[in-house]
Amino acid sequence: MIAQLSGFRLGYDDSGDGLPVVFLHGFPHDRTLWSAQRTSLASRVRCIVPDLRGFGHSSTHGPFSMDQYADDVVELLNLLSIDRAAICGLSMGGYVATAMWRRHPDRIGAMVFCDTKAGADSEEARGRRDELIALVKRDGARAIAEAQLTGMVGSTTRARRIDVVNGLRAMMGRQPAAGIIGALQALRDRPDSRETLRTITVPSLVVVGEEDALTPIKEARAIAEALPPAARVRLEIIAGAGHVPCLERPAATTHALSDFFDTLST
Repeated sequence: MIAQLSGFRLGYDDSGDGLPVVFLHGFPHDRTLWSAQRTSLASRVRCIVPDLRGFGHSSTHGPFSMDQYADDVVELLNLLSIDRAAICGLSMGGYVATAMWRRHPDRIGAMVFCDTKAGADSEEARGRRDELIALVKRDGARAIAEAQLTGMVGSTTRARRIDVVNGLRAMMGRQPAAGIIGALQALRDRPDSRETLRTITVPSLVVVGEEDALTPIKEARAIAEALPPAARVRLEIIAGAGHVPCLERPAATTHALSDFFDTLST
């Protein structure tokens, strides 16, 4: 589906009934990252899966920031007449979810943080973002797909699931260069969100791949420990998965999400 929002086009899927859940992809992905979960969970919850600005079927012009991505998602919720939703964000999608909480907490009924972290980029990481921007400008999206691929999946996936590796490479390689560059700038300049975590008062789940090298288990534990008692936080570690357990171990990830969503309707 394509939504015509304020000055830009946003691609999304909307399937299922019940509790609305928004699934936010990471960098440099599109909404197909969550295809297995959308298929499996649509019988239990309403799955709303957008392409963030600059990715997939969404428009590629800016501005690009975590706040802008968050506002885009809320505009989609307005279009769909959804007052409150659970927000499930992986990696960059987790940063967008946190920005949504800062800007629109009344629109969020629950939070899921998948393979993400709360801190801002270090100076070294900011420099790496700039190097990647230069790489994309010079060599295009396929270059960043190769640069990101090794860290994106776990060792088990690399050894046993070449289909997942190749599928992820293709997904990353087809993203528009303008969206990738804009997202890298947004990632580089995003604020530290550790204090924001302490204000979250809705039920929260933290999910992380056991083999995640980009946002390892220690980052997931830091999020879980920062969330207040009101969040009733749960932590799920997905064995045999790296940074994208929704692709690497889809059934295990779906099970963790389903169990959590079931608690929201009781």
